[in-house]
Amino acid sequence: MPSVGWISSQNRNRIRTPPHLQLQFIMSRKVVRSSKFRHVFGQAVKADQCYEDIRISQMTWDSNFCSVNPKFVAMIVDASGGGAFIVLPLSKTGRIDMSQPTVCGHTGPVLDIEWCPHNDNIIASGSEDCSVMIWEIPDGGLTTPLKEPVVKLDGHSKRVGILSWHPTAHNVLMTAGCDNLVILWNVARGEAMVRIESVHTDMIYSACWNRDGSRILTSCKDKKLRVLDPRKGTVITEKDKPHEGSRPVRAVFVSEGKILTTGFSRMSERQVALWDPNSFSEPLTLQELDTSSGVLLPFFDPDTGIVYLCGKGDSSIRYFEVTDEAPFVHYLSMYSSKESQKGMGYMPKRGLEVNKCEIARFYKLHERKCEPIVMTVPRKSDLFQEDLYPDTIGPEPSVEADDWFAGKEGKPILISLKEGFVATTKNKEFKVIKSLMSTTSSSGGQGHGNGGDVQALQKEVKELREMVEQLTKRVSELESKS
Repeated sequence: MPSVGWISSQNRNRIRTPPHLQLQFIMSRKVVRSSKFRHVFGQAVKADQCYEDIRISQMTWDSNFCSVNPKFVAMIVDASGGGAFIVLPLSKTGRIDMSQPTVCGHTGPVLDIEWCPHNDNIIASGSEDCSVMIWEIPDGGLTTPLKEPVVKLDGHSKRVGILSWHPTAHNVLMTAGCDNLVILWNVARGEAMVRIESVHTDMIYSACWNRDGSRILTSCKDKKLRVLDPRKGTVITEKDKPHEGSRPVRAVFVSEGKILTTGFSRMSERQVALWDPNSFSEPLTLQELDTSSGVLLPFFDPDTGIVYLCGKGDSSIRYFEVTDEAPFVHYLSMYSSKESQKGMGYMPKRGLEVNKCEIARFYKLHERKCEPIVMTVPRKSDLFQEDLYPDTIGPEPSVEADDWFAGKEGKPILISLKEGFVATTKNKEFKVIKSLMSTTSSSGGQGHGNGGDVQALQKEVKELREMVEQLTKRVSELESKS
């Protein structure tokens, strides 16, 4: 028989916990939100899978400095006598040789780069030299320095720091410069189709599309958040001072047209807020995070509803789930490391390893290397996890540039990631209509050269037609003899 002083562990807990705290604990157990992303696990890859000995740009511009797709990783690097970025096939890990060729056509430092979502070999770059250039990277990467772009877009009078390809329209690119100007380009024609002027009264901090490209969202140094009609260039709705602080604000569209912003309070505390553009007066939620000075770059995954916040100069990546229930933006977890990040690339969903339950992959830039960081949801089953991988946006555009500028909308064309993604269609071919290109840098001699190209092409087509006619005639003669 137990002694008088013995108390069961169950009774001991009951005795030591006051009744009001017991009730509080039971209630908190009931209100813990269930989510399949509560245990998202971030992990850096092994050292031999990093890209070493790369001189990452020392520029202080607040862009990602890195862009990735299922074929390549591109990073802005230090370059003497102009601006450059390096493009590597994903498989080319380890130490990168100093003689590795770069894309080096700009005369000023490169500020932003972005891969085309509809062709994994096409990348755009914006620079301090006020120009935007479109480059075609050969499969397997560069073997010699690339100095001549496929298209050069001249229209900004100050440096160009923001680039964003249209998510569903082929060959439509948005650029924003320090001249407070947003330009929408038909890249195949080399033409500025829409110039959004006199809307922004100061420098533009961020500019992005919504999921189907029917709206543009900008944040500006004049402390205003604006939702624009891209083809008309008009303001649909705007919000004054989404964050009280004077430091830069970043904004992205999230699920159901809502807007997520990152900024600073009056006391320089970093904040994240969620807004409904239909009632901009008050945020749906506003949370204070910490007192660090780095601008938080948001990356939103519409398939999972997770937003990842990566601060320049931070050594961590926070992630939150955006839902329809208060407080709307739910903190999930944080990936931490010892070294701070100078930039961050974000892999499109179709480039992930679905058999490893990978839901996101970042490419973190250090002083001298690029380190992939993998986000996974641990699962015991080896089967395809349909709840983690709903159909996602694929590489096929749903509308051509000319049609989109004429008013046609294009919804995203979704693909399944089951069995790993295998491309069923070729990269959307990047065609430049040379005879219709009209950039301000085109000289009379260049225009004459373009006309010569067209004449040569027409001659070649004529010769091919004649050859086909002769062959058809020959086949007919042979058939009649038999």
